[in-house]
Amino acid sequence: MRVVIAEDNALLREGLVLLLTSSGHEVAGVAATGPEVLPLLLEHRPDVAVLDVRMPPGFRDEGLRAALAARERLPDLPVLVLSQYVEETYAAELLGGGARGVGYLLKDRVGRVDEFLDALERVAAGGTALDPEVVTELLARRSDPLDALTPREREVLELMAQGHDNATIARSMVVTERAVHKHIGNVFLKLGLPPSDSGGHRRVLAVLAFLDA
Repeated sequence: MRVVIAEDNALLREGLVLLLTSSGHEVAGVAATGPEVLPLLLEHRPDVAVLDVRMPPGFRDEGLRAALAARERLPDLPVLVLSQYVEETYAAELLGGGARGVGYLLKDRVGRVDEFLDALERVAAGGTALDPEVVTELLARRSDPLDALTPREREVLELMAQGHDNATIARSMVVTERAVHKHIGNVFLKLGLPPSDSGGHRRVLAVLAFLDA
């Protein structure tokens, strides 16, 4: 898997390079400032981009802006965003519009190597990988479209947002996969997601529906 990394913190940047190369991935390029990111992504067209939100020169949203601009030019580009904090506005902008192949992790998660690599692979494959704290924060602040869901259905949705499949959700909730399938069907129904969409796409739309409200 070819990866482009955009991170201004040299220690974390080099740590990511070492982690990915030692895991058998190719680091196609690295960026340390916001203006470097978009040209690098357009040049290398990686399988996935790992981007910090706040980068020089302004330390505001340079990394995210580059990610959004890149996805306009390369709509299928998977992007995994790293952030020090849960920044709702940035997460909503990246994840809105039924986006696929997106992730938003807190930087603390990078230290959990297996979880980070698993999230990166899910995003590269077109799935989602949201940090549990990000999911909790977004659901708490933007809950109106989800008011119709039962607590159990909301729990299923949160686990879906983290990128888990039905079998993993079933184990986490200590229920059968059939029960999980039923809960997911109810989530689709209550969020008004049409059966004409593919199952995988509807999972992404279910996770992100409340962001478009």
